[in-house]
Amino acid sequence: MAKSPKISASQEPGGLIVHISGLLPSLSPAEQRVARLVVSDPAAAARRTITDLATAAETSEATVIRFCRSVGMDGYPQLRIRLAAEAARRIEPPDARVVGGDIPPGADLAQIIATIAFNDARAVEETAEQLDPAVCEQVVEAISGAGRIDIYGAGASGFVASDFQQKLHRIGRIAFYFPDVHTALTSAALLGRGDVAIGISHTGTTSDVIEVLEQARTRGAATVALTNFPRSPIADVADFVLTTAARETTYRSGATASRLAQLTVVDCLFVGVAARNRARARKALEATAEAVQSHRVGANRRRA
Repeated sequence: MAKSPKISASQEPGGLIVHISGLLPSLSPAEQRVARLVVSDPAAAARRTITDLATAAETSEATVIRFCRSVGMDGYPQLRIRLAAEAARRIEPPDARVVGGDIPPGADLAQIIATIAFNDARAVEETAEQLDPAVCEQVVEAISGAGRIDIYGAGASGFVASDFQQKLHRIGRIAFYFPDVHTALTSAALLGRGDVAIGISHTGTTSDVIEVLEQARTRGAATVALTNFPRSPIADVADFVLTTAARETTYRSGATASRLAQLTVVDCLFVGVAARNRARARKALEATAEAVQSHRVGANRRRA
């Protein structure tokens, strides 16, 4: 099964900044310094000469040119043009103090709330913008026809994996989530052709998830990776790669923004699967809702 096609810088649907952010871990340390300057303030970067940008990034002009090529640009002039266009279309936060997702020392609670709200909302919006409908359709088709679906994730991504498993289970799909790597590995070893294994990792470098996904692929299952970084190691063991576009704020690495972005993708897949058999999904949802109805506090009791 062919892996999802790579997207060049001239094709990226979510914008250049999302594209560069996703490639950040695959760049050299010097190129990463250039990337962070570009991502944090595209408008300022677009106004800089190549010498100015190299100086600000504490690197050489040759490194800036290598960075341009690493992200799919022919050279620095093209990068400046694209950055200027990106800056013009970007929606700026309503609070001028909310910049780049960082929460500076001494920030008051109003600034913290504004920063978190803006960046969480932007993570969802940018994820939706860059999500490839064609790849999503292939994943939905694989899940819809799967005999069994295993979903893997650790830490914050594990909560998303558990949520996805519950959603699929509620519409009658046979799905499992194993938080322990040993039980996940033994489960993956029993998968085969016609099954689907889904690995969720924000960084794409979580060794437990990669190992389990690789085991599932060895057994013949179709493998899906959900990650923020398309060139991360998890992509190497996946038939289909779906990406998020989350940039964490200070103190929140691997936390809310990435989880919200992952849940956005999960919800798209879930609704896509449910829509393929609306009658069956509706009947299953009604049955599961009815099963727990007696455990809900009634309206009369709430008013008492």
